[in-house]
Amino acid sequence: MQTLGLSDSTPRTESRLKSLFWPSIQTGSDVDYLGAQGYWVCAVVAVFSFIFSAISGHAIAGAIVLVFYYLGGVGVRERSRYAAAVVLGLFAADMLASGPSVLRVLIAALLLSNLRATWIASRWKPESDEAILPPRLGETWSDKFVDKLPMWLWPKVRVLYYVLSACFLVFVAIGLVVMILRRAS
Repeated sequence: MQTLGLSDSTPRTESRLKSLFWPSIQTGSDVDYLGAQGYWVCAVVAVFSFIFSAISGHAIAGAIVLVFYYLGGVGVRERSRYAAAVVLGLFAADMLASGPSVLRVLIAALLLSNLRATWIASRWKPESDEAILPPRLGETWSDKFVDKLPMWLWPKVRVLYYVLSACFLVFVAIGLVVMILRRAS
């Protein structure tokens, strides 16, 4: 595999911390890496949101949020600016409703960075051999979840995600307005 240039250990052009909070793209490998990173950030947010919702007694709402964030991560992996923006928007609305904390602000910063990276990656135009996106491998379970599943799933659920996320955001916005009005009176 190494002699064919199909190794999944391509060197990144920046440190992991910088790529998390202020990513830049110099090669096609950077585009692929940022997409995978965005997918994992959304997947982790999905799982933790579900766990905290289930612990607080809202398992059904937590399952809906889990699907919302996970499919948003699939969209981020496929360079959907809409998915990245909607995930950040819902998280920000949730943070406003439940109050900010250090962890929530850090996650919001990650999701904002995710939006920026997705925006940059969606406009990536390969013009040289170095800029060509690396092939997506499916050798390990991690490769299958990060590389193959989003590529297969996103075209099938994209329109449904657009509709459901718009409805979900309207529902959350109405809930925020009702909550603010209750606190004001």
